[in-house]
Amino acid sequence: MREAASRLYVSQPALSASIRELEEELGILIFERTNKGISLTKAGREFLVYAKKAVSQYKILEDRYLSKDTDKEHFSVSTQHYNFAIKAFTEVIKQLQPEKYVFSIHETKTKEVLEDVRSLKSEIGIVSYSGSTEAVISKLFREYQLEFTPLMKRETYIYVWENHKLADREEVSIEEMREYPCVSFDQEEEGTFYLTEEAMADYSFEKMIKSDDRATSMELIHELGGYSIGSGMLSQEGAILRGLKSVKLKEEDPLVIGYIIRKGSVLSVYGQLYIKELLKYKEL
Repeated sequence: MREAASRLYVSQPALSASIRELEEELGILIFERTNKGISLTKAGREFLVYAKKAVSQYKILEDRYLSKDTDKEHFSVSTQHYNFAIKAFTEVIKQLQPEKYVFSIHETKTKEVLEDVRSLKSEIGIVSYSGSTEAVISKLFREYQLEFTPLMKRETYIYVWENHKLADREEVSIEEMREYPCVSFDQEEEGTFYLTEEAMADYSFEKMIKSDDRATSMELIHELGGYSIGSGMLSQEGAILRGLKSVKLKEEDPLVIGYIIRKGSVLSVYGQLYIKELLKYKEL
């Protein structure tokens, strides 16, 4: 509470009083207070979800209409960790060359990609699902009023460093990788294994390291002889994955990768060109 007050440039008593007034107004208890500190109540956690959405929506309006950049072109994309999505983004800028612009590309968690497109923070999102996550992801598409267009279906591979003793194999099983740590992108929230962007979401890994940064993940794989699970598209991933080799995984859990837009949304000229660039990678 003290740190929160400091960030808001108010006194701690003033912040505490404001929270109590909010609780009285809403008729719920947001924080449970004990002599050991405070923690969110169940009602508080639910309130926080809606509050974050409200703040996010206000920031979108503020950035678009109240900021000093209102005279500039705006375009935003949210994506899981696929480099072809970044390449398509750069092509939009190269081809249209707007004189003034504020463009954004958010490489982020699955849930945030969905939320960004639903809230129109981003016009377009890049997501994937596997057989083990398809049902839940499809349900979220419907709930969030999102249209999904598949681009490609990729078999399951592992990424290992080029000097790994299994790097020259044509195929390995997940059991053969048991002694090595699996480096996975951290979706952060508990119970969100079904939102993973990686295959084999329901497999119980004995050694798991979660990372939310690609460079960190590469360092972990290199230093610990670990591996990650991916789509095998190293030829499209460029320099960021240089030094890695992809090896086909015997177990099958193919990834379907595609883009989402919000139903009924009208795409900008940048969004239209971006989709045109994405379709160059279409295999389905």
